[in-house]
Amino acid sequence: MDKETKERLNEIRQALKKYGFDKILGQTAKNKIRHNEAEEELLLDDEIPVKLRMMLQDLGTTFIKLGQLLSTRPDIVGDKIANELANLQDDNPAISYEQVKAIVERELDGNIDDLFEDFSHEHLATASIGQVHEAKLVTGERVAVKIQKEGIADKIDLDIRILKYIANRADKFNSKLKKLNLPGIMEEFDRTIHQEIDYNNEFMNMQRIELNFEDNPNIHIPATYDKYCSSKVLTMEFIEGAKLNDVYESTGDEFDKKLLAKYVLDSYLQQLFIDGFFHGDPHPGNILILENNVVCYLDLGMMGFFDEKFKRDLSEVIILFMDQDVDGLINQLMYMDILDYDIDTSSLRRDLNDLFGRYFGVKLNRFDGVLEALLSLMQEYGVILPNEVVTMARGLSMIEAIAHNLDPEIDVFAELKPVAAQIARQKLNPKRYLKSKKSNAILYGHMIQTLPKLLTKTIHKIENEELQFRFEVDITDKVSIIALVSALIIGSSVVSFGPRVFDMPVISLIGYIIAIILSIIGMKKFVLK
Repeated sequence: MDKETKERLNEIRQALKKYGFDKILGQTAKNKIRHNEAEEELLLDDEIPVKLRMMLQDLGTTFIKLGQLLSTRPDIVGDKIANELANLQDDNPAISYEQVKAIVERELDGNIDDLFEDFSHEHLATASIGQVHEAKLVTGERVAVKIQKEGIADKIDLDIRILKYIANRADKFNSKLKKLNLPGIMEEFDRTIHQEIDYNNEFMNMQRIELNFEDNPNIHIPATYDKYCSSKVLTMEFIEGAKLNDVYESTGDEFDKKLLAKYVLDSYLQQLFIDGFFHGDPHPGNILILENNVVCYLDLGMMGFFDEKFKRDLSEVIILFMDQDVDGLINQLMYMDILDYDIDTSSLRRDLNDLFGRYFGVKLNRFDGVLEALLSLMQEYGVILPNEVVTMARGLSMIEAIAHNLDPEIDVFAELKPVAAQIARQKLNPKRYLKSKKSNAILYGHMIQTLPKLLTKTIHKIENEELQFRFEVDITDKVSIIALVSALIIGSSVVSFGPRVFDMPVISLIGYIIAIILSIIGMKKFVLK
């Protein structure tokens, strides 16, 4: 371990000790009893959420980012800690213009005065990872330039290595923490924070979401300028608009609040269920309202992604949830591998019915509190939800709050249900099966091309005794092989569906080949010896 790592590890240990969290990391045989007592004492401390936030704040950028990630995972850390960690302040002293100039010129490979007609010496905003300056391109466009602070990536890499060490130690020596899968959380955090510090990711996110809304004049994504972007510099259109809090309080006719509520909600539902690519942190500070009631999304560094299958499955979860179909919901979550099949379904069914009775006892037109209660219930059953699901739930709650503040009468369920139903119906869309058929045809084609080579190699290995199989030499095993070969031949003969080659179904061809291989093995073992 090098000197820098030792010094940083010592800083972290001192912080853990200062706030009392060193007591729950290790649980070796010698100190197990003492640590159990210490853990009980710490867990009874109502100040744990505050102490945790203060410790993460003291430890700097990486730990602040970790805390912000955990604030989105109440299913892991609980509501109290998640709510407290949401108060973490991601701020840091600004770097000088000279430092900014050096980074920009190195990253963009040119003199800043040649690259920009004007570049403000004063920053617009600063955070722990980067800061933003206003500038003007030589072509006249007014832009905002985000610059990553020097050396931040190296500091994050060092902290990540140490955090992984601590997570593995806690997972190994503390049985109570083991169920949280801290090493898995750290792997997810490692991936997330490295995406955030590579501005190329945010650049591509902005390009993609801009394309998704290119035909929607009510949604605006800031333009980006690729010649002025790198992994540490991001140059985008300078946006001037009204903050949502100002829109909420406005009393004139400058903004159509009901229309804005619909635009905000519909655009996020499109991101979730149509595009499967959505803003991971759509809080009010990341949305501006432009002229003519246009909604503008900002800060697109953290995005969520659903593949086609998960998008359809999640749509069905939403439909079952809104229909209060408890049995269907449990079965769907099992199908998605979110719930284990050995879970106590009777108890879960009762708790879900209680939840639905509590929130759906009166006419409900929004998710307010329901998603949080569902996540809390999942936590009680030890269910660790996929990160994208929690990000979706958190984002949907934020968007719902924005829409409701703009229009208290908006019916979120009425907007959501037809969108989810549309996606769920795509399972029956013939085009989907044609697409699947085309993919399968390509797969079968590859299989057909490789089967002769595979069969030749397998027979060669059998002949040279390079491929070993364990057989007990008695009549039972001989009969078993004969029965298996017979079943394969008969089964392959009656198959009449699927892609065909030489006028024979591919599945039949595979069955015959396996039967031939088993016949060769049987001959080798029982007849030729």
